[in-house]
Amino acid sequence: MIESNDKATAPIPPAVTGGGQSQSQNADNNISKDKQDYNSENDFLELQRLYRQTCSPDYLHTVSLTELYDTNYLPKTQVIDGLLCSGVYLFAGAPKVGKSFLMAQIGYHISAGIKLWEYPVSKGAVLFLALEDDYSRLQKRLSGMFGLEGNENFHFATHAKHIGGGLDGQLNKFVQEHTETKLIIVDTLQKVREVGSDKFSYGSDYDIITQFKQFADKHNICVMIVHHTRKRSAEDCFETISGTNGLLGAADGAFILQKDKRTDDMAVLDIVGRDLKDQRLHLLFDQERCVWHLTEMEKDLRKEPADPVLVCVAELLSLESPVWSGSASELVSSLGGLEIQPNVMTRRLNVGADRLLNKHGIRYECSRNRAGSFIKLTLNEAKA
Repeated sequence: MIESNDKATAPIPPAVTGGGQSQSQNADNNISKDKQDYNSENDFLELQRLYRQTCSPDYLHTVSLTELYDTNYLPKTQVIDGLLCSGVYLFAGAPKVGKSFLMAQIGYHISAGIKLWEYPVSKGAVLFLALEDDYSRLQKRLSGMFGLEGNENFHFATHAKHIGGGLDGQLNKFVQEHTETKLIIVDTLQKVREVGSDKFSYGSDYDIITQFKQFADKHNICVMIVHHTRKRSAEDCFETISGTNGLLGAADGAFILQKDKRTDDMAVLDIVGRDLKDQRLHLLFDQERCVWHLTEMEKDLRKEPADPVLVCVAELLSLESPVWSGSASELVSSLGGLEIQPNVMTRRLNVGADRLLNKHGIRYECSRNRAGSFIKLTLNEAKA
């Protein structure tokens, strides 16, 4: 991601780890003493001021509305178009309802780049922490579901450390070694949470999901956490998620898989999320292959109106000309009769970066210098 700011922002210096050195002294030591490294003496002095300011115990980092609009944030990645995007999601259901089979199915389709039902996927590496299984059982189950053709993108582990006790390091190492990772499945939450007297408190539930969310947001990937529902019914199915409201409150969304009877082949998958439209999928379980088939979908009928600016920008790129770069002024000129100021164009693209990527398949990057904004647009490869 390239973030655009009119002024360079000094990073917050690392915490002092010993030796009695003050934070402000440590900050000054992180600044190059050679003024030739800066555009001007004023830039050098401003960076010193910002370092001292951020080291203050009362410092609160804020951004203005102008800075918010002028910044190009990393767009959410659609892992499965309209169904699953980057972030943390709970996947809950009663025991033995078929959650692990559906998790394996989702993981396989993403790792192989094959459409899931009617949904295009973004192909990438998948890690499945199958912590209630062993490799022998996985071998038998997956060969029956998908045949015997190998898949180097689909990875499994049957043992892992606890969150806060080394799991974060294990996941970071995996993502570093597999840079195209799109999805990590944790099956189940109970297997990775540390045992403690407050393990069912709201604060504990919120904290464990927050730790997964920080990891997912850092790497712009999706983490799906398999969990159980309570036996007690509720008017809102998402209130049946076992534990406190802290779990759903910290997550980006949730999936609930339900059957009227455990022996039924029919199930309903309810989906809710911050970056997803609410929807309900009706599924049929294939007893022979142990895969789920989509029979009917109910979607939130609310639709965002088309953005004419993004539509015009998308028409600039094609398979024959997949990249465009230049200033905001040059982009406005390239669009012909569109009446829009260059600075407003940049803000429209900053705000619409998610839609530009996920609806039109165009990745937007923007950087700023003294001459103004430099924009790069890149057409992504088509999804499966």
